[in-house]
Amino acid sequence: MTTIPLTKRGAEKLKEELQRLKTKDRPAVIAAIAEARSHGDLSENAEYDAAKDRQGFIEGRIKEVESKLAAAQIIDPATLDAGGKVVFGATVELEDEGSGDKVTYQIVGEDEADLKQGLINISSPIARALIGKEEGDTAEVQAPGGVKHYEVIGVKYI
Repeated sequence: MTTIPLTKRGAEKLKEELQRLKTKDRPAVIAAIAEARSHGDLSENAEYDAAKDRQGFIEGRIKEVESKLAAAQIIDPATLDAGGKVVFGATVELEDEGSGDKVTYQIVGEDEADLKQGLINISSPIARALIGKEEGDTAEVQAPGGVKHYEVIGVKYI
């Protein structure tokens, strides 16, 4: 079984989701199934079918989240000492050498990734290009619009 890298924040988000699924969503769907059953014939009962489908989704997601948490390798970026290198959990400030635009990303696990918040997936092309780089290095990223070059301006572990 392979480990799944997660930041401390990402692990907390998954734990909160699991708690919500078990304490709110699961009981709500069970109540919906009971309500739909009370309407009689189940063969032509759309509410029953929809509730059963929702129950299947919730149970599947519970298993998936539990599995990810069991396999998680939780990394607290604040405790990292990577000597200025870009590693999982690092927050990296970049400058696009073509346009001069500056961006800041934190490299996180798959479930935490949210580009709008500057959180990029460890397996994304830009994160893979940045791993191992240091301040002052240039990363070459194969983007859909062509090759982009980014200079690493700063690396923080926060």
